[in-house]
Amino acid sequence: MTTLLWFRRDLRLTDNPAFNYAVESGAVLPVYIHYPEEEAPWQPGAASNWWLHHSLTALKNALAERGLPLLIQSGPSLETLQHLIEQTGATQVVWNRLYEPAVIARDSVIKQTLAEQVTVKSFNANLLLEPWQIQNKQGRPFKVFTPYWKTCQNLLAQAPPTPSSVTTKPIAAKATQGLTIDELTLLPTLNWADDFSKYWQPGEEGAKDRLAHHLQHNLGDYKTDRDFPALPATSKLSAHLHFGEIGPRQIWATIEHLAPTNDENELVSRQHFLSEIAWREFAHHLLYHFPETVTQPFNSKWQNFEWNMAQTGQAAKWLSAWKQGTTGTSLVDAGMQELWQTGWMHNRVRMLVGSLLTKNMGIHWQQGARWFWDT
Repeated sequence: MTTLLWFRRDLRLTDNPAFNYAVESGAVLPVYIHYPEEEAPWQPGAASNWWLHHSLTALKNALAERGLPLLIQSGPSLETLQHLIEQTGATQVVWNRLYEPAVIARDSVIKQTLAEQVTVKSFNANLLLEPWQIQNKQGRPFKVFTPYWKTCQNLLAQAPPTPSSVTTKPIAAKATQGLTIDELTLLPTLNWADDFSKYWQPGEEGAKDRLAHHLQHNLGDYKTDRDFPALPATSKLSAHLHFGEIGPRQIWATIEHLAPTNDENELVSRQHFLSEIAWREFAHHLLYHFPETVTQPFNSKWQNFEWNMAQTGQAAKWLSAWKQGTTGTSLVDAGMQELWQTGWMHNRVRMLVGSLLTKNMGIHWQQGARWFWDT
């Protein structure tokens, strides 16, 4: 039996249920399909593409150590998978679920179509709990974090997250000809991203190192120090989580299995860090249950708010100054310049730059979202 293992934003081998299932089923052909048009209008931006290039390289090397190739393809996902099924005689296609509205719609069509030919299975590798598992007492999705978090804690106490590891030696399926990672042209042609490698190590090993560094150097005082942007006190795991180089189950289990401590500050910090992981879950929860928030305000009373459109003269100047970090508001400018140089910004500064853009300049939040999405 040959299984096509479709990698997406789950670029790791540890605690990867689709990978585990494929390996245990027989011969495996890992595949990555590049066709960002299917995620429009929120296809990956330039900074994300830089990360993806290096993350795919790390994944390819990790698979090679286990005797597996990584077949790189480009084109519509359904057509590509159908072609690969014909070429390889695969009897199964497996992947890990994603939760953005455009991707859910695409994956639903792919699953229904392929199920007429082969076995199709999808798994949860990216969340502690599926969005549909968490409801309020009325059976509806939560809109506020605190009650959501309390419900999550109760559910996770009943069934603690347990990361999985691969116990079966993988068998490589016969691979067809694919593209090189360089042929995806993910890296920028200009040198604006040259400094990124000073700050980041994309890939599963980089994610593990980042978590270990956070536990050793930041976790003890995380609850208080995380509020100060000048301190290197946050985990900086967000991009690693986004690309699935580490999963929330791994982080949760690592924190839960730390050695006992009598340091009250550290105990509080551990729980607060877990609540920040839950904030990420909450964002997925909202996006799944309220998919209109990709383009519409979460609170409908803002639907007809009169924004300063950035195409007009003054608004365009303000937006340009905001992007370049030349507004004259020092902390905002420092944050925007940090974003450009590192691809990342401290959460407290994100709130400030967002507030200046929308409340002070009156510029539509999607103008800011687009810039963040690209940088």
